[in-house]
Amino acid sequence: MSENSEIKWYVVHTYSGYENKVKVNLEKSVENNGLQDKIVEVCIPVEEAVEIKNNKRRTVQHKLLPGYVLVKMLMNEETWYIVRNTRGVTGFVGAGNKATPLSETDFASVFDSVPQTRLDIQVGDNVRILSGLFENFSGKVTQIDLENQKIKVVVPMLKRETDVELNYDEVVRED
Repeated sequence: MSENSEIKWYVVHTYSGYENKVKVNLEKSVENNGLQDKIVEVCIPVEEAVEIKNNKRRTVQHKLLPGYVLVKMLMNEETWYIVRNTRGVTGFVGAGNKATPLSETDFASVFDSVPQTRLDIQVGDNVRILSGLFENFSGKVTQIDLENQKIKVVVPMLKRETDVELNYDEVVRED
């Protein structure tokens, strides 16, 4: 390992589900060894997603890179050894024993995700409309627009089918 004068982000592979433990253990090792100036930050990239289930919105966090932790550090033999020998770490991402730092664009792309909305409704489901002109009408979902958070529903009305575009929170799935 050669001394590198730049602090960069590195990707560390962990046992699946051990990301939080690795983060805590690594931060303790850094503090105990006085390496705060060489291992600057340890993070687990997460995204917030809005889930709508039974017409209730809730925000949940999902790991963007399950099984990985990002470490901002100055790479040298000492820091490599500390990270590599942290309980739960299986190694650095890179070729062989050489850890490859993340480029700025790769790092930015990890954190530039748009919050996702997860819905318990699918195309073909029967739904009841909760508000608006068609309140209490039932219909069948024909299309879901994730980007604009809209749902198209076909509502039978006066012996004809009418297409209605609604927001996610204006419908609830019928069982």
